[in-house]
Amino acid sequence: MKRSGVLFLAAVPVVAAATVYFLGPGASDGAPARPASAAVEAGREHAKIRAEQERAADDAVIAALPPGLADPAKKELAQRLVASAEHSTLDWRSAYGSIEDLGDGQGYTAGVIGFCTGTHDLLTLVERYTEDHPGNGLAPYLPALRAVDGTDSHEGLDPGFPAAWRAEAGLPAFRAAQEAERDRVYFDPAVRLAKLDGLGPLGQFVYYDALVFHGPDTDPDGFYGLRERAMGRADTPAEGGSEKTFLDTFLDVRRAAMKAKRPGIDTSRVDTAQRRFLEAGNLALDTPLVWEMYGETFRVP
Repeated sequence: MKRSGVLFLAAVPVVAAATVYFLGPGASDGAPARPASAAVEAGREHAKIRAEQERAADDAVIAALPPGLADPAKKELAQRLVASAEHSTLDWRSAYGSIEDLGDGQGYTAGVIGFCTGTHDLLTLVERYTEDHPGNGLAPYLPALRAVDGTDSHEGLDPGFPAAWRAEAGLPAFRAAQEAERDRVYFDPAVRLAKLDGLGPLGQFVYYDALVFHGPDTDPDGFYGLRERAMGRADTPAEGGSEKTFLDTFLDVRRAAMKAKRPGIDTSRVDTAQRRFLEAGNLALDTPLVWEMYGETFRVP
């Protein structure tokens, strides 16, 4: 999606192992210090164990919570809401074969969640799909996809790549691959982190939509950067704060970031969708829902 391609693993603490030095026989104060490799390795192993323990503790917390947005009906609703913003439709399954250059500097945007040739996620999708299905119709474009990654270039992709994408999207295997990558990179991390922050289904969707649009970056305009800024202004429910206040703050931070990057951007997905649900106190994201996107009204009974 709309990002630089730098990934961050949510809710998995990483502890840097400090390099330990010592002076062996014959060493002097002016001599280069030598790393104690055994100590370094022990530090890394400790960091790994600690991260695994903390993740296991988080897993236990999540397992005790209601499914929230991961409930099949709620997940379907989430995809419909995102599709209204990304494709101006509630029929998100109609977007498997979509592909176009939106002129936003991300190259081609394609598929159910808007994978982009310029932001690494489309490349990763095709690489993973090719591992499972060698010789597919997109595999010949992998060298070109690697070459244009991080740019808006079509070099090596035109004229055949859009047609190849549409053709592959007719296959159940590629449709399943798109959904799996969407969940792996966007949906599952967003829901997991929102639950750990004490947020209910609406908050989980707010995180998901932000992760889709801003991408899993740690820079100030990436999802994790936005979350950090919001947490600097309001406590999450897990920290004892008000869920409504925190979400209101997060949406403020997100909207400002959208406007700062593209002053003329339409912020309907925040203003007349998520903010509307929040102001109505619909933290459970219960239906029926009515919202507006780019001037068009959508309804889910």
